[in-house]
Amino acid sequence: MSDPIWRPTPQRISHSNLARYQRFLRDRYHLEFYDYHALYQWSVQNVATFWQSIWEFAGIVHSHGYERINDGEQMWGNRWFVGAKLNFAENLLRRRDEATAIIHWNEAGEKGRITFAELYRQVAGCAAALKQQGVGPGDRVAAFVTNIPEAVIMMLATTSQGAIWSSCSPDFGQQGVLDRFRQIEPKLLLAVDGYRYHSKTIDRSEVLEQIVEHLPSLERVVLLTQSGATTKLHGGKFTVWEEFVDRDAREIEFAQSDFDHPVYILYSSGTTGIPKCIVHGAGGTLLQHLKEHALHCDLRRGDVIGYFTTCGWMMWNWLVSSLQQGAAIFLYDGSPAQPNLEVLWDAIDEEKISIFGTSPKFLQACEQIKLTPRETHRLDSLRAILSTGSPLPESSFDWVYKNVKADLQLSSISGGTDIVSCFMLGAPVLPVYRGEIQTRGLGMKVECYNDAGTAVTDEVGELVCTAPFPSRPVYFWNDPDGSKYQAAYYEHFPGIWRHGDFIKITRHGGVVVYGRSDATLNRAGVRIGTAEIYNPVEAMAEIEDSLVVERKVGDESEIVLFVVPASGHELTAELIARIKQTIRTEESPRHVPDRIMAVRAVPRTISGKKVELAVQKILAGLPVANRDALANPETLAEYEGIATRLRRA
Repeated sequence: MSDPIWRPTPQRISHSNLARYQRFLRDRYHLEFYDYHALYQWSVQNVATFWQSIWEFAGIVHSHGYERINDGEQMWGNRWFVGAKLNFAENLLRRRDEATAIIHWNEAGEKGRITFAELYRQVAGCAAALKQQGVGPGDRVAAFVTNIPEAVIMMLATTSQGAIWSSCSPDFGQQGVLDRFRQIEPKLLLAVDGYRYHSKTIDRSEVLEQIVEHLPSLERVVLLTQSGATTKLHGGKFTVWEEFVDRDAREIEFAQSDFDHPVYILYSSGTTGIPKCIVHGAGGTLLQHLKEHALHCDLRRGDVIGYFTTCGWMMWNWLVSSLQQGAAIFLYDGSPAQPNLEVLWDAIDEEKISIFGTSPKFLQACEQIKLTPRETHRLDSLRAILSTGSPLPESSFDWVYKNVKADLQLSSISGGTDIVSCFMLGAPVLPVYRGEIQTRGLGMKVECYNDAGTAVTDEVGELVCTAPFPSRPVYFWNDPDGSKYQAAYYEHFPGIWRHGDFIKITRHGGVVVYGRSDATLNRAGVRIGTAEIYNPVEAMAEIEDSLVVERKVGDESEIVLFVVPASGHELTAELIARIKQTIRTEESPRHVPDRIMAVRAVPRTISGKKVELAVQKILAGLPVANRDALANPETLAEYEGIATRLRRA
């Protein structure tokens, strides 16, 4: 077992929200826990009592108390906090003073701040306008927007009225947007006519016009001019933001709903078919996010938290819930590399960001150009860096502690759209081990199952959750009998949530993620997670990015590794030999690919995840549907050309 790369100080542990929660358990429930692992075991063995304690610890704002916590121990069909009445937005808007609620930057250099009092007033004006438009409980409000304050304001106004929010970012393709929104039939659409990215202005007015034309359910489109160009859109269903909002409204009448009342509709990636519409409930989202922000991230009132995200990724929903803690959220609209990769590090210093969230890709990009933020920035306020979207490689752990800050909680986190939260994440009282997620989330009975369905430790297997939790989807849209829902999670291990990730739980309670289990490689009966190959390869200075897939050749199969050479490098025979030797040395001979080929780019989803299955389909001669689900669908043409050459060889 390797030594930890970071340990929290005793002072940090004693002043953490986790320590405060443990004192709450002692005083309220007469429970004493002397370390995190004992607390975790109690939380998953007593899930109903645990989530009851989070309800009380959070001080959930509600108009009517619950009659029972849940329906028992079964996963499927389990209801939570039955009888409770509450409102999602009311809990996020509980603070209404002059403290900062939203800090917003864009890549053009424009900056602004909104206080909690101002936020409440702006949401009141938007909620009143929605009510006048006839938007009420159960109606859907969709958004085609960038990461700007108006998106937060409209979401809070929507959920304050008991309506359901669903958003995409404007870099989604037209068909990708329609594949999502046509299913849910929104009544109102908040939309931008374009956006700026990496100093370029991208006009989306024609795309927006087509989206509106193909959504007959729409009664109103609230337009934000973002592209910098004069919009062609006016009249008819279109109303500009300034004319839509009721400036005279001062108070919000919060609609009170059941704990499981729908609040968000999120979507599966759509890379293997039409995206599934995943409906999340108000209460489960509130409790889970509060637990993660307060206990796992140690977020406090007055902190500033930023996550580089778009409105098409669940991390936006996760970030906005930080308002519940009385923290300020930092929104950034644009490229994280414009004018250079230092812009977000600049923001950490200028805005005193305490918790900064990003992706492994961003950290690797900083590493590749040899940034040393600890030498160019103060970073006094920074206590934690969060990373998600894909497994964080070991080299990035080393880079952060060497080049960013030595005393810092580096939390790789993992969960997803399916639960709008995390299964595994950090804990401020635990050490950080190189290449590992610190722990499983409190109340989340995560286990690693082998093929026989047996829980194992220090072995690689399937991520499962074997006890109910309140942030599960309440249902899938247009799935009246629940068959799609059950097929997505409960069929592989009957009655057990199978998430689709390939993991290992270590002896000290950490978790290593090896990638999606449906993209797992099989070499002579041994399963290999894709991250086991990505980690050593992408740590090489000569490699910018990589993608590995299994290709069937008759009755056999081969492992094909595609690499994007870094600027100034080519995939020579000598480099191929060094890549193979690196993989053999750091992993095993079984991990060494049969082929290594150079490509210009790796296909990714809008949220930045590599799309192994699309390339695997191409190599098998199968069609790839829903290309609009990709951020860069044009990259697939190169793989199609490679597939043709391989079939002819």
